[in-house]
Amino acid sequence: MPAWVSEGYQEYARRLPPECHLQLVEIAPGARTKGADLARSVRDEGERMLGAIPKDTLVIALDAHGVQWDTEKLSQQLEMWLGGGRDITLLIGGPEGLAEDCLKRADQTWSLSKLTLPHPLARIVLAEQIYRAWSILKKHPYHR
Repeated sequence: MPAWVSEGYQEYARRLPPECHLQLVEIAPGARTKGADLARSVRDEGERMLGAIPKDTLVIALDAHGVQWDTEKLSQQLEMWLGGGRDITLLIGGPEGLAEDCLKRADQTWSLSKLTLPHPLARIVLAEQIYRAWSILKKHPYHR
């Protein structure tokens, strides 16, 4: 990823307290060359993603067909997730989206927007929105 992506993501991730810590785990993408079997690439990515999910974690898949929340509703979701006592895994797919098996494994699906966001930007938006939702819960002045 370009430096601006890492910097943008880290800007929000580092602001979160330990009880709402974001840990980025990158999964190697499948081949996207001319003539590559994209369906197989997505399946292979999905297998690697599923293999990286810790046991007993709540899985939230980011998907264009998922539920859209405004920021206040996201803060309510975050409060429920944090209060559930389980770690949370957020899955972001590659350019072709998530593998079907990843969507089946998910406990919830969430759509960041009806807009199509490039993967690097989605990463930053996700971190910022988690931070914003947390700031609402803690009555921090960030969200005003």
